[in-house]
Amino acid sequence: MSQMPDVEQGYAPPAVRQFSVFLDNRVGKLLELLQAVEERPDLNLAAISVVDSSDYAVVRMIFSNADAARHLLSRCRFTFSETSVVVVALAENQSVSSICLALLAAEVNIRFVYPVFMSHGDSTVALSADDTQFAGQVLLRKRFRLLGEEDFC
Repeated sequence: MSQMPDVEQGYAPPAVRQFSVFLDNRVGKLLELLQAVEERPDLNLAAISVVDSSDYAVVRMIFSNADAARHLLSRCRFTFSETSVVVVALAENQSVSSICLALLAAEVNIRFVYPVFMSHGDSTVALSADDTQFAGQVLLRKRFRLLGEEDFC
């Protein structure tokens, strides 16, 4: 008799596109990027994290519309890359440490975590893992609520 397959196996949890924009570390470059984004009324900035070094900065950004963001960044000639991240809305009894515990138990490595802006006030974080899809599946099984791009409109 065959075993029942795991219901979530092969299920792709909601993933969000994150843009890593590379800026020269000069006065005004971040403002230039943010003003370009603000000129697009159809594009909401949902999260931002800046990692600074002496020569350049990496600005991680999540938008309400990945396609529009990609077009804008290309048109404005910003150097950028894209990756998938998992966005987790934390319930009252959940924390970032409970995310870490769930992923540690599944032997999933977290690369980075940063906060996401949400209009309804829930604590929300974006995270990158060595296997984003598996991390999302683990978190769903542990009853975390994952958000997709449509949740940022």
